[in-house]
Amino acid sequence: MAPSKWGYTRIITGTIFGGILGFYVMHRVEESYKEKMKERLAKYEAEMNRRAELNQNSKEEIGKDKAEILSEA
Repeated sequence: MAPSKWGYTRIITGTIFGGILGFYVMHRVEESYKEKMKERLAKYEAEMNRRAELNQNSKEEIGKDKAEILSEA
């Protein structure tokens, strides 16, 4: 009976340690993924702010050009 008891113990401890290792690995993967997504979001927001600023500047320039054309006429 001793060899089968040793086998069960090995299976149970292997299952527990495998679960702990799997949990740890998935936790690390999730954390790195979240960090990458935060960086991508920050880059995206910066790009959108830059585009909005360029768009606003171009609208202001168009308004100035229209004002100059109307004042010349």
